[in-house]
Amino acid sequence: MTATDPGLTALADGWWTLSVLHGTIESRIERALQGEHDLSVREFSLLNVLSRQHDGEGGHLQMNQVAAAVVLSQSATTRLVSRLEDRDLLQRYLCPTDRRGIYTDVTPEGLALLERARPTHDAALRGALDDAAGDAELAPLARAVEELSSGKNT
Repeated sequence: MTATDPGLTALADGWWTLSVLHGTIESRIERALQGEHDLSVREFSLLNVLSRQHDGEGGHLQMNQVAAAVVLSQSATTRLVSRLEDRDLLQRYLCPTDRRGIYTDVTPEGLALLERARPTHDAALRGALDDAAGDAELAPLARAVEELSSGKNT
């Protein structure tokens, strides 16, 4: 039998609690987006990330940057882009300065869907955080998320 380091056990418990909160929030948002907009959390995230691109220097993300932003592998991101492209929500084009580079932009249809889905996403997030605030184990993390978001608005 080996002794367990209490510090590592506490760290693992904290990680577990964070994972539970993340899973709870993601599941709630997924159900809401699928039910009202036929859109997954990953699809929403991809549209959201790509909608923030601009035409200035460094304004367009390469596929590896997109993959990192939506927390998916490059191959999974490529498949996700293809699905949204098939739905006319995204379009790909060659980089004008490096013909090897491929960029992806949100189409007007994709922007419209994103704007319709954003209130659904935000309401589901709000509801999940409110529920988590009532759970003694999740409440500190829910408060931390609230503090992070309020820090961005100052």
